[in-house]
Amino acid sequence: MKTINRDSLESSLNFYKKVFFIAVPIALQSLITIGVNMLDTMMVGKLGDDALSATALANSFISVFQILCMGLGMGASVLVSRYWGIKNSTDTENHDNATRALKQTICLVLRLVFLLASLFAIATFLFPGLIMRSYTEKTMIISLGIDYFRYSFITYFFLGLSLVTTIVLRSTGQVLFPLIVSIGAFFVNLGMNYIFIFGKFGAPEMGVSGAALGTLIARIFECAMILSFLFVFDSKIKFMVKDLAMSTSSLLKEYIRISIPVLISDGILALGTNSVAMVIGHLGEVFTAANSITSVTQQLSTVVITGVCQAGAIVTGITLGEGDKEKTMKQGYRFFGLGIFLGLISALFIFVFSDMIIGFYDNVSLETAKTAKQLMNAISLIIVFQGTNSIMTKGVLRGGGDTKILMIADNVFLWALAIPLGILAGFVFKLPPFWIYICLKSDQIVKTFWAFLRLRSKKWIKKISA
Repeated sequence: MKTINRDSLESSLNFYKKVFFIAVPIALQSLITIGVNMLDTMMVGKLGDDALSATALANSFISVFQILCMGLGMGASVLVSRYWGIKNSTDTENHDNATRALKQTICLVLRLVFLLASLFAIATFLFPGLIMRSYTEKTMIISLGIDYFRYSFITYFFLGLSLVTTIVLRSTGQVLFPLIVSIGAFFVNLGMNYIFIFGKFGAPEMGVSGAALGTLIARIFECAMILSFLFVFDSKIKFMVKDLAMSTSSLLKEYIRISIPVLISDGILALGTNSVAMVIGHLGEVFTAANSITSVTQQLSTVVITGVCQAGAIVTGITLGEGDKEKTMKQGYRFFGLGIFLGLISALFIFVFSDMIIGFYDNVSLETAKTAKQLMNAISLIIVFQGTNSIMTKGVLRGGGDTKILMIADNVFLWALAIPLGILAGFVFKLPPFWIYICLKSDQIVKTFWAFLRLRSKKWIKKISA
């Protein structure tokens, strides 16, 4: 019995060690990214509520692209981590096939991201006013948003390529270099924003446009560093520039089966999130400005959850690639418990620091600050459920290849429950901001219980061929 307990304890320790070896660098990278966004918001906040609302709403559209890229990247991650597990398993017969399929997956996702970036860049360049008017009717906010888009439309290419390449590297356990690059990008963004927003060191004072330009320069730096590592310095995947021309037809069917549901799920989810932003935008500039403050705080409080979520997909994929389904189920339950624990920690963080964070935005109106406080209270409740189901749906279940069912579940809960309830709460019943936000995020609660039942069923473990 003591031997069994010792083995079980050792297995648990090895599991948590592996998870946090992957999750912590990802969490730190997310923290840096959020820190950049928070500094952007605080700097632009010095220009007033209109400037803050304009950048928040413009970035809501850019975040649609980012979510789609995450869909493409995480879809590829399901395959990459599984092939990496096969490549490092004792099943030497499939090593060559797994290596080829791994490179084909990378090639496909880079091509798709470049195409997606082209579509978003063209739309942003040609129709910036139309995009802003979909969020708000206020002329000044629309005008400032157009200024922001004028300097940010080309950002999509650098953002997309660096994002999916980072996900691919993480899927093979390479998490430290992307973290180092993010640290560098943080300081580049900070410096460029300070210079161009406020007109320092002889540069013109560009305001909102300066924030967009500073972010663009940081994205160029980040993309150049990440792609250089993939093509030149990486010794694991050994993907080279010439591999971009390789044939991917033999993998296309498998990629579509696994990755496209992830893209569709995250794509429709992005539209749903964007619809939530539209609902918030039409509730007025006070609600919009308050939400921009709280959204950064929410991201800040869930950086570890984000890391564990991606670690869940990677660890699950690698373990299944090694052929151990029993171990995968045990890991799944551990991830669920970890989600509850981290969700509670995040809720406590928001509860303790919400007043201090709102106080940083000393130029916003008193009404905006009061609304932000209500939203903070709502988030501290929702975050427990959101953290748990994110680790399961975007991590473990996705890593098991259960992408089609997840696509259906994600969007049914969002479109049939959360958005209708949010619209009713905001425009029909005119409830306080606390209850409007709870309604807009009600899908997170329901999805947590569904994810646990799906885990228990074992139906989420799918076969993937190389």
